[in-house]
Parts: sequence; C-alpha cells; structure tokens
Amino acid sequence: MCRHLAYVGPARALRDLLVRPEFSLVRQSWEPRRQGHGTVNADGFGVGWYAEGDPVPARYRRTGPVWADGSFTDLCRVVRSDGVLAAVRDATDGCSGGEAAVAPFGADSWLFSHNGAVTGWPASVADVAARTLSTRELLDVEARTDAALAWALVLHRLRSGASLAAAVAQPAAALARAAPRSRLNFLLTDGRGVAGTAVGESLWVLARPQESLTVASEPYDTDQGWRQVPEGCVVAGDAAHVEILGLEDL
Repeated sequence: MCRHLAYVGPARALRDLLVRPEFSLVRQSWEPRRQGHGTVNADGFGVGWYAEGDPVPARYRRTGPVWADGSFTDLCRVVRSDGVLAAVRDATDGCSGGEAAVAPFGADSWLFSHNGAVTGWPASVADVAARTLSTRELLDVEARTDAALAWALVLHRLRSGASLAAAVAQPAAALARAAPRSRLNFLLTDGRGVAGTAVGESLWVLARPQESLTVASEPYDTDQGWRQVPEGCVVAGDAAHVEILGLEDL
C-alpha cells in the first residue's frame, strides 16, 4: 500500500502540508492510522509541485524511506506551491523498484499517484492494457508496476480529452472489473484541480469553499472539516468547488 495527498489552493510551504501536521504524510510513512493493508511505507517517496507561471510540475523522488532523506526537510522548508501531489510508497509484491516506480508519475501538466494494488498483477489486467494502449504507449510505461500501468491508462484518457474525473474513474472501473478486490485509490492533478477514486482503501477530502481543496488517504490533522469519500466514488474539484460522483457515472 501507500499513502498520498493532493492539494490546490493558496501557495503554501511544502512543510506545512507534508511535515508539520500532527499526522503528516511523513509520519504516515511509519505510523499510518487508517491504512488497511501493510504497516510501513518505506519503499520510496516523492513530491511534485507547480511553480508560478510554469504549467509543467517539478518532481523529487527517492527510493528509500522519507525519514532517511535529510534533503527533503530543506526542500519542504523553502518550496512553496499552490498545487502539490505527494506520496510515500509500500511496494506491491511482484512490482519493480527504483525511482521510476515511485509516485508521483508525471507527463505534460499532470501528476498522478496510486494507493493500492491490482489483484493478480500483471496477468489479470493484460487484456485491459492490450485493448486500451497502443504499442508505443505500452513501451512508454515507466516501470513494471501496477501503478505505472494505471498511470498509462489514465494518461491515455487525458490525452483523449477526458476530464480529470473521467480520466481516473474510467481506468479504475475497468481495472476493478478485470481484477476484482483490487485497491485502486488514484489521485490526479493538473495544478488547478484534483480528482481521486475511492476503491478498496480510504480516501478523505478537506474542502474550504473558494479557498482550497485537499484530498488524501487519511486526514493529516483533527480538523472537523475532513469527510470520507464513499467507497466506489470519485471526488473531483478545485479550490472553488468539489463534487462526489459514482465511479460508473463518468
């Protein structure tokens, strides 16, 4: 399993989102409160963020545990952004390692993360991949992991013109049908909006209308505004508005 978080809103220091909160993403790497599978997320971590005036996000990814990276604290202290996606990784059995396997994945203006595991990977979803992706797209899959394949399917939808919500919902539904009991919590952002799926694992949203939107595997503090996304649903929105829809409605 993994833990992840996406934020859009007024620019904030990364440390205020990822390090300082009582139950921060960094703390979740060794002490998650609501993780249903696995106990420690020490197989890598990454953060992606958007700089003012540049639609292409920067990424910082490493293969070890986040608590062992002294540079990450400095990075989080000085970097501010109005769009962030970060994750800590617990690798799925049978999936490859290396930085290429660590979220966030990225292309063009998008960042993506997968919290979960595909049951029966890779045989269970081979037909989905073959039906959906071209040979070039299959060759471009960044790593031999279920998350990287999920990203390829999401990216295919995005480049076909799908909204953020549809781009995560449609692949999640297809993978769930092909591989029942999979855990498919996706997060996707373009720096302005966020979309996430709740399939097999917890997903929470903190919306401050006309201000900010945070979507995360679990709340990072005790704010009473956190709301759990129902199983089998998609949450999508931006700093001004958020909505929750059924996975099959998109």
